[in-house]
Amino acid sequence: MNKTDLVEALAARLGSDKKSAGKALDGVIKIIYANVAKGNRVSITGFGAFEKRVRPAHKARNPATGESVRVKRTAVPVFRAGAEFKAYVDGSRKVAPTRKAPAKKAPAKKATARRP
Repeated sequence: MNKTDLVEALAARLGSDKKSAGKALDGVIKIIYANVAKGNRVSITGFGAFEKRVRPAHKARNPATGESVRVKRTAVPVFRAGAEFKAYVDGSRKVAPTRKAPAKKAPAKKATARRP
């Protein structure tokens, strides 16, 4: 599933159009980006937590040459799945089927008059 599929599923679930579902999804993602970048933890109960983790500077080995290389300190985003999410993934809990948006009815065909 990619972002387009996710937006379509969200629109169907909310009974809204794809444009507003896309804006909502983008808004949530940008809020998570901004808060994690600041060092705040974003926790969604049952789903999981996004946080920033700092990796200290260290020495590593270049596998091609065997040479020792210094790796700079870096910050990386980390996601830890929540208990409810883990239960869905391992199959101990079932995902409720999503509601599909009602199908649009085709306009009624006009009856044509028959000539005798």
